[in-house]
Parts: sequence; structure tokens; C-alpha cells
Amino acid sequence: MEKTKIISLEEFKKFKKPVNANVKHKESLTLLDKVAVSITSIVGTMWCAIAFTLLALVSLPDAVKGGKAMMISWIAQTFLQLVLLSVIMVGQNLQNKRAEARADADFDINVKAELEIETILQHLENQNETLSEILKK
Repeated sequence: MEKTKIISLEEFKKFKKPVNANVKHKESLTLLDKVAVSITSIVGTMWCAIAFTLLALVSLPDAVKGGKAMMISWIAQTFLQLVLLSVIMVGQNLQNKRAEARADADFDINVKAELEIETILQHLENQNETLSEILKK
């Protein structure tokens, strides 16, 4: 059986610390990225979906007067593209918030686990020193 190298607590502390990916991502956004996120967060609300619905309904009477082809065109081009897009974005925003919360929770758990590992390693190093002293006597 091959022996594995035992690393000290000091060597362990040199390893890369966990980084919160959500914070790192937000810090990396450019001005244009921030503008895009702002627009997306506005369009991806139910209030915007309601406003788009009202806007689409303004042209509904003309679509009805125009006949079947005009009505199909209104549904496909006006209603679905304006309203459904916003509702889908609302759902995606909710899913993203859930994923971000889950990632934050995972990060907190990883930081806690690293602290526990450091504590255990410190305890083991203390035991090794004590055992070495006992063996010397």
C-alpha cells in the first residue's frame, strides 16, 4: 500500500479559498452588461407583462375588423411576442433567483466546511506533536 503525503495545516491554508461566484460575477459586469441586466429586470416583471398586454389589446379591435388572417397575425406577432416574452422572462428571473440563493447557500456551507477542516487539522497536528513528545520520552 502506497503512503500518501501528509500536508500540514500551513500547507492546507495555502490552497485557494472558496470564492462566491455570484459576487465575482456581479463585480465582473461591464457598463453595457449592467444596462442589459437593468433592462432585463424591468421587462422581466409581471407589471411589464400587464403593460404589454394592455398595449396589445389597443390594436385588438383593428385586428378583429381585419379578418382571420389579421387576427392570426395579431396573435402571433403582437400578443405572443409582447406578452409571452415578458411572462417567460419572469419565470426565468424566478428560476435564476432560486439558483443564486442555492449557490449562496452552497458557498456558505463550503466556507463552514473549510473552517471545520482547518480545526480538525489543527487538532491532528497537536496530537502529532503530543505523540512525538511521548515517543521521545
